[in-house]
Amino acid sequence: MAKWLKTTDTITFEVRDRIAWITMNRPEKRNALSWKGLQEIRDALLEADDLTSVHCIVLGGNGRDFCAGWDLTGGESSPVKEQQSIAQNPQSEYRSATATLDDDTWQLQRMNELRLVMFEMHKPVIAKIQGNCLANGTDIAMLADLIVVASDARIGYPPVRAQGSPPSHMWLYYMGPQWAKRMLLTGDLLRGKDAARLGLALESVPAAKLDSHVEALAKRIAAVAPDLLACNKRVVNLGLELMGMKTLQRLASEIDARGHLSAGRMQFRQSIEELGLKEAVRKRDAAFGDGMVEYSWD
Repeated sequence: MAKWLKTTDTITFEVRDRIAWITMNRPEKRNALSWKGLQEIRDALLEADDLTSVHCIVLGGNGRDFCAGWDLTGGESSPVKEQQSIAQNPQSEYRSATATLDDDTWQLQRMNELRLVMFEMHKPVIAKIQGNCLANGTDIAMLADLIVVASDARIGYPPVRAQGSPPSHMWLYYMGPQWAKRMLLTGDLLRGKDAARLGLALESVPAAKLDSHVEALAKRIAAVAPDLLACNKRVVNLGLELMGMKTLQRLASEIDARGHLSAGRMQFRQSIEELGLKEAVRKRDAAFGDGMVEYSWD
C-alpha cells in the first residue's frame, strides 16, 4: 500500500516500501518537459531526499515514453515567474533566452541547476526508461545514479542535427569519447539493449518486465540504511567531480548557447515558422532514415 500519494500539474509523487516513485505525468505530451515540470521534479527529489521514510527514488514517465524532450509548444521561456519577453517589453529587467549569448547561457545554467539536484542529493535515484528518451529527456536520465531501460527503448539527442548541443553533458562519462562523438555528431538513436551494452544504461530488460525489475532493484537498495547509501553514492560522485564533471556541465551550457547562434539553428527556426514544428522536424531528420544505430555485436 502507498504511504501517501500526491500529484501536481506535471508529476505524481508516491512513497511506498521506503521507495519514492516520482513519475512525469504528461502522457498526452509524451512527458515533454517545461520549466514548471523541471521545477516540480526538482522539488519532489528534494522532498524525497528529506523524508526519513525514503531510502531510494525511482524517476519514470507515465505512458509509452519516459520523456520525448522539451515541450516546444508550451509557451514557457524562463524559470523566473515575473519574466516578461524583451520582444514585448524592451525595458524589461528580466532576461530573455534569445536576447544575447550571455542571457541564453544564464537560462541554460539555471536549467542545469534544476537537474543537478539529482546528482547532488544524498539518496540514490534510478531512472526507469521506456519508449522514447530523447533530447532533454536524456539530460535528466543521465544524471540519475542508475539507468535501467526497456530493451526496445529509443535513446538519443536528435536536436544536435540543427539546434545545438546537450546543455547537460554526461555522454562522455558514460560512453567514452568515441561513442559520445558518434551519438552527438549524428543525432542518431540507440535501442535500449545497445545502450546497456555500451554503458549508457546499467542494464536492459524486456519492456513487459521493466516495472517489476526496477522495483526489485529499488527494494534491494532500500534495504540499506540511507546514511550508508549516501556514503557510497557520494564517493563515486566525488570521483566524477575530480574528473571535471561539474565544470563540464557549466561549459556544456555555454557551448549549447553558442550553438544556438549557428546558421543551422537559425535555418531550423525559420523552417518552423514557415512549415510548422512537426514538418520542420521531419525535414531535419529526413536524411537520417529511422535514425537508429545499427551495431553488430558478433
